[in-house]
Amino acid sequence: MLSPELSTLLTAMTPIGEIRVALPIALLSYKMNLVTAYILAVMGNLIPIFFLLFFWRYLAEFLMKKSPFFNKFLSWLFARTRQKFQGSYEKWGKIALVIFVGIPLPLTGAWTGSVAAWLFGFKYWESILLNFLGICLAGLIVAGLTLGGINIF
Repeated sequence: MLSPELSTLLTAMTPIGEIRVALPIALLSYKMNLVTAYILAVMGNLIPIFFLLFFWRYLAEFLMKKSPFFNKFLSWLFARTRQKFQGSYEKWGKIALVIFVGIPLPLTGAWTGSVAAWLFGFKYWESILLNFLGICLAGLIVAGLTLGGINIF
């Protein structure tokens, strides 16, 4: 059995769960205090981004060559990311990436944000910073919604 802290960290590292799943689980199921849950969820969500930004091109090329499923999925994801992010990027600049990552909806988190940063040619450390700020924003929104929901119900 994993500790609540490790479970929160690992859940936040997943591409679908990210902070929007890890933080509510930490707060509601594990009864973790807000600061600990927030820090672990942010850290867990950020960890894969260091690797994804560094290896995205190589990973994408490898997966697309080796698997028809990944070729189709990644082609769809890249097209979707370009489409969703292009207009915002033209209007808002790099702050658009922070907002894109910070909106806690499916397929708008840090994993997709790392794809957007890679596709639009952002520098590595700039991408890390912008994703980090977006993750922090998403964490604040998720924490607010989770704690607000607790108070309502």
